[in-house]
Amino acid sequence: MEHNRIVYQLLLQLLAVVQGQGRQIWNDITLFLGPQRDRYRPDSTVVPAEPKMWAKDHVYGDQVLLVVAVVSASSMTDDHEVKPRQYAAGGVPLCLVVDAFARKVRLLSQPGADGYERETDVALGRPLDLPEPWKLTIDTAALAE
Repeated sequence: MEHNRIVYQLLLQLLAVVQGQGRQIWNDITLFLGPQRDRYRPDSTVVPAEPKMWAKDHVYGDQVLLVVAVVSASSMTDDHEVKPRQYAAGGVPLCLVVDAFARKVRLLSQPGADGYERETDVALGRPLDLPEPWKLTIDTAALAE
């Protein structure tokens, strides 16, 4: 229940900006990050209005604008290390990791072949600014309620 509540609260904050920029939020899509790479299904994925698709249920990673991972007890290592490294290599520009267990939110940006070059961590409850063109500050306090 906690996991779903966090995703819902985040979607409420993203929705107006996403709609205003002609984007979409998908909650049930697989990322195609390249041949011979694992494929993942983030908790939420923001894509342009008409992203390039690898298959009807797979979107190319470099088409994705933001992925969201809400950490579960069983997925801590995957959500903090494995998936972000793969997302970066696949060209996903932003990865937002919400970890209620550690009481923090991580924004990973500037993807490269070996992972994200930039990481911004804030304590759950503190505001988190998304970079341009988002013009959005995430109220992480709403994710902690």
